[in-house]
Amino acid sequence: MNVPFVSFLPMERELDSDLRNAFNRVFTRSWYIEGQEDAAFEKAFSAFCGTKYCIGVGNGLDALMLILKALDIGEGDEVIVPSNTYIATALAVTYVGAKPVFVEPEMETFNIDPSRIEAAVTARTKAIMPVHLYGRACDMDPIMSIAAKYSLRIIEDCAQAHGATYKGRKVGTFGDAAGFSFYPGKNLGALGDAGAVVTDNEDIAVKVRALGNYGSDYKYHHIYKGNNSRLDELQAAFLSAKLPHLERMNAARRQIADRYLSEIKNPAVILPLVSEEYVPVWHIFGIRCSRRDELEKHLSSRGITTNKHYPIPMHLQECYRDLGFSEGDFPIAEEISRTELSLPMFYGMTDAEVQAVISAVNDFA
Repeated sequence: MNVPFVSFLPMERELDSDLRNAFNRVFTRSWYIEGQEDAAFEKAFSAFCGTKYCIGVGNGLDALMLILKALDIGEGDEVIVPSNTYIATALAVTYVGAKPVFVEPEMETFNIDPSRIEAAVTARTKAIMPVHLYGRACDMDPIMSIAAKYSLRIIEDCAQAHGATYKGRKVGTFGDAAGFSFYPGKNLGALGDAGAVVTDNEDIAVKVRALGNYGSDYKYHHIYKGNNSRLDELQAAFLSAKLPHLERMNAARRQIADRYLSEIKNPAVILPLVSEEYVPVWHIFGIRCSRRDELEKHLSSRGITTNKHYPIPMHLQECYRDLGFSEGDFPIAEEISRTELSLPMFYGMTDAEVQAVISAVNDFA
């Protein structure tokens, strides 16, 4: 059996008429930027997250960058980010002129290790940017305590964690603001690039909206040197069609993850840590294996497509050579990069597909 790493087909077939109706609404109205669809989605998504405000933007990277700009974080400042994450987290910091300061993750969860954060705080530190990686929330209580102790801002990167909870509370509600990505592969994905900022702070919300609209608070009046980053009407309409189904589709992902966790028995494989205090949404189901490349080839030979997140740590990327790091500087992130393998995980996986993955992993000698 061939099992893709991800497939949109089950979801798209199920929501076909809703998505086509969304397109027809926008096309018939002939209004494509800052219209009714954007306003409706922002209202619905803020309610889903449990925040007062939502501002649609062009993508997840822009969401983080606009939050940093709204908080006046820039040249000479430092922002603490995990050493193990997608590069967009660090790029957002770089784009505003600040310096990303890497902190190692917990090996068991892949998320930033709160016990290592305080040692990275300096007089230049302005914010902590925890990433709820793979759809599992970070341990937010100690992170919030450190932020309060040093008067730091918290900017949550929720790009992979739509609907994930920590101690009964949804991600995106802990910090000053949070950035979401609606890249098509996300649990809540548009049919193109899209993103959003959520916050309870009215000043941040107003400033983010202006910054994403060329720095304008009203037409031809520019109060900031802004960007062009707005959620277009078509993507907002598609997202509105999908949002009512998100909790149900996240629950289906959890059922797949539960089978992986209970039925994968290969001692060569390290499964992700789960806890009752966290309800992940399993954007990615990442395992670790010291013979990762061999396991990848074995699964491929059985028709199972996998992925690696992320094979080159940020501090070893060519674009961050200027920070002066070398191999060995962040050994935990490097170990994860050498051993992590992501198994197929998507809404609509059949029982047979899930079983094929489990059997293939267990058969790895």
